[in-house]
Amino acid sequence: MDWIDKWNEALEMLEKSLTAEISLDDIARTACCTTFHFQRMFSYLADMPLSEYIRRRKMTKAAFDLQRGSKVIDVALKYGYRSPTAFTRAFQSIHGITPSQAKAKGAPLKAFPPIRFQMTVKGVTALDYRMEAKGPLRIAGIYTPLEKDMEKNFQTVPAFWQKAAADNILPKLTSIMEMPAVLGISACQEEEWKYWIGVCTSKEAEAPLEILELPAATWAIFSGTGPMPKACQELEKRIFTEWLPNSGYEYGKGADIEVYYNADPADSVFEIWIPVVKKAEHI
Repeated sequence: MDWIDKWNEALEMLEKSLTAEISLDDIARTACCTTFHFQRMFSYLADMPLSEYIRRRKMTKAAFDLQRGSKVIDVALKYGYRSPTAFTRAFQSIHGITPSQAKAKGAPLKAFPPIRFQMTVKGVTALDYRMEAKGPLRIAGIYTPLEKDMEKNFQTVPAFWQKAAADNILPKLTSIMEMPAVLGISACQEEEWKYWIGVCTSKEAEAPLEILELPAATWAIFSGTGPMPKACQELEKRIFTEWLPNSGYEYGKGADIEVYYNADPADSVFEIWIPVVKKAEHI
């Protein structure tokens, strides 16, 4: 499975970067995907955010260095911490003791080995999907910037939906929508990442609504139901860990779209659209 080889190569590159400035853009390119997609798929494959994995690996290696007699300040600088306080906080969050205490003989420490991915058999439950080629989409909506750290966006996006409801944005959107659904759009191909709440429409959009133009693309479209956001997150995990690696497609250049057909978060009816291209088109 070539995708596993690419991802393991990216992880090896990450491991070599623990004592230097880590370029997630370069590491993601090694895995043949965007930085946004790399972080999201890593969290699904490893069951932890990429930022947490990096922190665990750095603090594992830092503990080895301290046990060998290195100075705390030297170890902090080695792993990119300019502040001893920040290093101590990170170290304690992993090991439960301070770096100074870790230098003592017999100090209780934790070791997190490097991750390596391998193929496992999954897919006992069927995934409902269809392939559709769609022309350019004109979206009217509002957006919020996304963080480069995916862990923070797990709080940013739900809070943005709550604010949109409180600001009475959703009735403005539904009054002009021409597709019977409200969309959540992760537009993360450019340098600035944005999350949009919007609708498909050809009508004029009044402030605070803005326009997002999405180019034509081939979409893999997956259907789901259940309480939000858990149902959506579980479906995304299956898409990226079960369907995509074995589909003959690769993640394409474009935005991911969540399509919500009802307004009940406790029993949502939704679809997830991901842009894809055939693997042969990249060769």
